[in-house]
Amino acid sequence: MLCGLPGVGKTTLARQLAPLINGVVLSTDKIRKELFHKPKYRHQEKKLVYNVLILLAKYLYIAGINCILDATFLKQKSRQQLRNKLGKNTKQIYIIECVCPEDIVMARLKSRKLDYSDPDFSVYRKMKAMYEPVNEKHITIDTSRFSGVQMKELALKLLDRN
Repeated sequence: MLCGLPGVGKTTLARQLAPLINGVVLSTDKIRKELFHKPKYRHQEKKLVYNVLILLAKYLYIAGINCILDATFLKQKSRQQLRNKLGKNTKQIYIIECVCPEDIVMARLKSRKLDYSDPDFSVYRKMKAMYEPVNEKHITIDTSRFSGVQMKELALKLLDRN
């Protein structure tokens, strides 16, 4: 599970990590755009997107396929609900919290083009005010300084846990 605010590098990290763990990326941004041509980002829409994410993750798990869940998971409750709905405990799901300095986030959000993700810096600020820290065991990655060597070490750590 990759969590963090918009523009912190979750999707980029997920795309780099997936081939190293022979996994697939499930992104709420992509699922949302597949379900809704013009998303409204309302509660019911968000709930459906996360339910689809969880359903796909369950099917992939049953099929023996590693998956990376790419979403903000802003609240502790949403992270807990994911584990509960998947029927997994904290030892069966890795949480990777992506962080990044705000100036880099702002530059990333401004430069996005032809992307599934819509948030701009004003949305980032709103979400930052609502974001609840990850209180359980997790890995925090500053994506502004994350190297290829660290990526391989992370992949090995994730694979070693299975």
